[in-house]
Amino acid sequence: MLEARRFVLRGRVQGVGFRFFTVEAARVEGIHGWVANRPDGAVEIVAEGDREALDRFEQRIRRGPPGARVDEVSVDADVPTGRATGFSIRR
Repeated sequence: MLEARRFVLRGRVQGVGFRFFTVEAARVEGIHGWVANRPDGAVEIVAEGDREALDRFEQRIRRGPPGARVDEVSVDADVPTGRATGFSIRR
């Protein structure tokens, strides 16, 4: 079943390759959506896929890439669009 989640990650998550790490994690799991740095220093992710893939994706982003330190993760359910748009970095 298709689900969507919005993540906001805080800590040392900018300037460490987090967005590129997220794109690769999404590619591996077949997740669609986007990732962006926020002006407040957080990283925001909107992800859509099946529940098991989203669970695995979430485990990966909670660890982050080498050099990152994830201190806080907010997760909210979102409404899936059902459109397979790939996964992109928003600026």
